[in-house]
Amino acid sequence: MHVFIVYCHPGKDSFTKVVCNEFIKGLEDSGHTYEISDLYEMGFSSDLTEAEYYRESNYRMDLPVSDDVAQEQEKINRSDAIVFIYPVFWTDVPAKLKGWFDRVWTYGFAYGDNRTMKKLKKALFICIAGNTAEHLDRYGHIKSMETVMLGDRIFDRADESKMIVLDGMAPSTKRTENWKKHLKTSYEAGINI
Repeated sequence: MHVFIVYCHPGKDSFTKVVCNEFIKGLEDSGHTYEISDLYEMGFSSDLTEAEYYRESNYRMDLPVSDDVAQEQEKINRSDAIVFIYPVFWTDVPAKLKGWFDRVWTYGFAYGDNRTMKKLKKALFICIAGNTAEHLDRYGHIKSMETVMLGDRIFDRADESKMIVLDGMAPSTKRTENWKKHLKTSYEAGINI
């Protein structure tokens, strides 16, 4: 299977990066191929331009998409699965990843009539949260994240979609106890994609 990884973290030395590397090891050990878009490293612009806004708000497929958006769309269409790896910021994705969806999920590609985005076999979200799963569940945050990511952003764009929340990674939690467990989960997610 060919997997497109959309990685989003502002720091080069983060637990999220370690998670991404473990996931990739799992892919490689299973014989899968992959390509990655590291949104911060690429300097991917998360802001819609005025022209992009008018294209999307008026459902204008006749207006072109920018080259960086077209490249991301090509990566999607040559993949069998898409995986998003990111930290949870305020019960959501980092702004740069939200902007990726705003710009890449264009009319005529990801939604609207005659969509050109292929239906993927799988979509996987691996997100790293500072809070514990118990805290996130108590306030409905995990359900909220699943509704947005699986129900809205993926919706019918993949045959299967799943979210893995690697919780309890704030310095005030049992971070060291969770570290190995979460890396094992990430590696296995790569193996079992």
